[in-house]
Amino acid sequence: MTSRREARRQAIDVLYQADVTEKDPRIVLVEWRSAGREIDPFAEELVDGVAANRSEIDSILLSHVENWSLERMATLDRNILRVAVYELVHRPETPSSVAISEAVEIAKRLSTEDSSRFVNGILGKFARESAVEDPADSE
Repeated sequence: MTSRREARRQAIDVLYQADVTEKDPRIVLVEWRSAGREIDPFAEELVDGVAANRSEIDSILLSHVENWSLERMATLDRNILRVAVYELVHRPETPSSVAISEAVEIAKRLSTEDSSRFVNGILGKFARESAVEDPADSE
């Protein structure tokens, strides 16, 4: 069993590969399994969720960036953002602060320092503008 952070990383790896190869992320999951790679259930949920809601997620991203297109974003950053937006919108049980901090941490580890600030800025703006509520705040 992997941690949630490792599962998010695995989901981002799958989504990155799908993006670069222009394949459906669910096909990449099948290919990974065929190659003997174990897929964490949470990673699979994230990949399926991003794939099923990609138009909505990309629309949200585009509405929260200025003078950027999705194609202009680094492929890795784009997929980190997609996973985080999916969690913010479709997994209300995940605190928004967790979804955002996980995305920023993954960007720091895998991408550049500028990427982590970029990711944080976009997700923070989205969370503020959409008033995404933390489940912990409502207790």
